[in-house]
Amino acid sequence: MTTLSQFLQSRWYWLTLALFGIALLGVALYYQYALGDEPCQVCIHARLWVVAFTLIALIMLLTPQLSLLRAAGNVGVIIAGAGLFERARYLYRLENGIGDGSCQFQLGMPDWFAVDRWMPWLFEVRNLCSFTPEMLFGLSMAETLMGLAMGIALLAALALAGNLRK
Repeated sequence: MTTLSQFLQSRWYWLTLALFGIALLGVALYYQYALGDEPCQVCIHARLWVVAFTLIALIMLLTPQLSLLRAAGNVGVIIAGAGLFERARYLYRLENGIGDGSCQFQLGMPDWFAVDRWMPWLFEVRNLCSFTPEMLFGLSMAETLMGLAMGIALLAALALAGNLRK
């Protein structure tokens, strides 16, 4: 367990988290542009949460490794992981007819945060929610994102616990 706690307190943790976020965005763009699975409103919200924890990891990679700063970064990653989980769960419930809710053909962000206009290649809504494509092991993209979001939040919680113990 000491090697895990050492890893979670190092810059390698932040680099791994940043590279993982970049990989997730790469997979999303591959599905969008190579396979033609256009993103819906909730998918773009999920991308925003991935960008959030990726940016936090990149910032933390470049900042001094102060305990208080690491704790704040891990809290941010936990929040982003929880937001990603909520959006993936919402999408899972929509595609399986379990929950109440709907999906719009617009992102629904305020004008001061018009990422869909600033970077339409990454954040433009191009489809209504219906289903998510199948990923590895027969899981849908929504199910996969729920699992990944729980893992990210759990890892950040372990890192935060290590910070608080010191």
